[in-house]
Amino acid sequence: MTFVQQIKEGQTVEGADGGHVGTVDSLSVQLLKLKKNDPESSGAHHYLDIGLVVAVDGDTIKLIVPASEPKERWSEAAE
Repeated sequence: MTFVQQIKEGQTVEGADGGHVGTVDSLSVQLLKLKKNDPESSGAHHYLDIGLVVAVDGDTIKLIVPASEPKERWSEAAE
């Protein structure tokens, strides 16, 4: 996981298909916390396993799966 040091708030997360997944709020242990004010978030923080990250390219985090897959599996914070 050499990508962990490159992950920072405000980066865009996109699927392998280039689809928008969310925007990084923070990194919590092995989970990416996505901003709840992102258009894809439906007003809630969502969490993704950093094991889905295949690359960090500037301000974009690229996932190994298409954008629809993490949206089906992400966990949601109760706020």
